[in-house]
Amino acid sequence: MLSKSQIKLITSLKQKKYRLQHQLFVAEGVKTIQELLNSNIELHQLYTSTLDFDVPDVLQTKISENDLKKISFLKTPNTALAIFEIPESKPIDFNSLIVALDNVRDPGNLGTIIRLCDWFGVKNLVCNTETVDCYNPKVIQATMGSIKRVNITYTNLENLIDTGNEVTFGAFMDGSNIYNMDLPSKGILVLGNEANGIQDRVEKKIDKRISIPRFGNLQETESLNVANAAAILLSEFKRRFTGK
Repeated sequence: MLSKSQIKLITSLKQKKYRLQHQLFVAEGVKTIQELLNSNIELHQLYTSTLDFDVPDVLQTKISENDLKKISFLKTPNTALAIFEIPESKPIDFNSLIVALDNVRDPGNLGTIIRLCDWFGVKNLVCNTETVDCYNPKVIQATMGSIKRVNITYTNLENLIDTGNEVTFGAFMDGSNIYNMDLPSKGILVLGNEANGIQDRVEKKIDKRISIPRFGNLQETESLNVANAAAILLSEFKRRFTGK
């Protein structure tokens, strides 16, 4: 049975300020939890209604489905919920392609972009402080465990660009056609806010404006979802160096 203090702690982790205060985050679902258990991310406590995990008994608590409903952030609770410790970010590796996000606010978009970084072998994802927290429960759910393989750092993007001293690409509607460009194996790829794009102060730091051309006959599609754009751009960056 869950205590009131346990319920209070778990439900508080839905809010960023309490995740920062406790340095803890919530993950739900067997697949996501198992992925995180097989990483260097430390387990704080696991709660499950039906399944046994290969973790010490002291870190695993069997609870009822009703108790799981009390602490779950999902409309339809899974069979397990776990609390993990937030790991420290590692130094950014500027000798590879870096994805940088400027004010990306939707948890689903961020979670998908983390999965894309994992898929395309991008080890470093950098976000400005206005971007949604990567330990938001909805983000964790969308990553499906990929968060363990991507180094995520929150920092000032202008400083990042200055520090990196690498070619910086920014995604814009009026940029140069990415399919006609020479692309390097390293650099910084900046993606902007879902509604407003890249901020002016970050735009001033960008070396090359790139875009994904529209092929529709009417040319009336307003824009691509930022996660969809990330998939296309990363595929094109990585395609150039396949087999090299």
